[in-house]
Amino acid sequence: MLDRCRPYTQVTVDGVVSHVTAAQIHGLVLPNRLAGRPVIDLARPRGKSNVRRRHVVGHRLELGEGEVVLVAGVPVTSVARTWLDLASVLGLDDLVAMGDQIVNEHHRNFGPRKVALVPLAKLQEYVASKRCVRGIAKARAALALVRVGVDSPRETRVRLMLQRAGLPEFVPDHPIRNERGEPDVWPDLACDEFRTCVEYEGMHHLTVGQQASDHDRDFRTRQLGWHQARINDDDMRAGSAVVVAKVARMLVRGGWPDPNSVDPNNTDPNGTAGRVARRKRAGV
Repeated sequence: MLDRCRPYTQVTVDGVVSHVTAAQIHGLVLPNRLAGRPVIDLARPRGKSNVRRRHVVGHRLELGEGEVVLVAGVPVTSVARTWLDLASVLGLDDLVAMGDQIVNEHHRNFGPRKVALVPLAKLQEYVASKRCVRGIAKARAALALVRVGVDSPRETRVRLMLQRAGLPEFVPDHPIRNERGEPDVWPDLACDEFRTCVEYEGMHHLTVGQQASDHDRDFRTRQLGWHQARINDDDMRAGSAVVVAKVARMLVRGGWPDPNSVDPNNTDPNGTAGRVARRKRAGV
């Protein structure tokens, strides 16, 4: 992608790779409809003429200090600016999934340390500083739903399904501790109050080695007194009702008293129904 973009930035005064093309360069997750897009997004400052070239989508952006970075000599909008610009292109859930990827970091007691592309606090500070930018309202709404510790877009979508249905809050990458207080299992999502966790199992979980690892994880999870819901691609294709029902059953086993408040078909992007259900349970 960089080799495709370099000639255009060399012949376009003040040209900066932006939007979807910038996301591809930064390795950010995109929906399938955009992942194989053949054109290049190229931005120039406001007040300059728009780029008019074959295979190029022109944009005009007012870019400030730190919003342009050089990647192998090619000027590209920064990760934070790229995410903000894509608020006008992506749906809310896709924007949240990309935000989860950007802020993701891990400090587990196993495996390599994961460092955020942009720490959540920095992304919040950056978005708060912006005014009159196309898509800013959606970016703010998405940022309120972004969480640290999410490893895949599918995990993001499961979490949003559960939140919108009114289930108790599930925290990404929350450790289950053993009797010595040490982290023992790191599920994808966990609700500590009702000792319930969720694991999303993609295609790589079908390998022999991964299945052995998953079997050991499941055993330790049960031994520690937790209730686990395993979600797979078939569940996701079946829809939120199936996903929410599987998790709700485990919550009830953990002592959750109010499964009747669940609305598995709620698609409110701000989670209003979920907040109402939680207020009812709290007696507010």
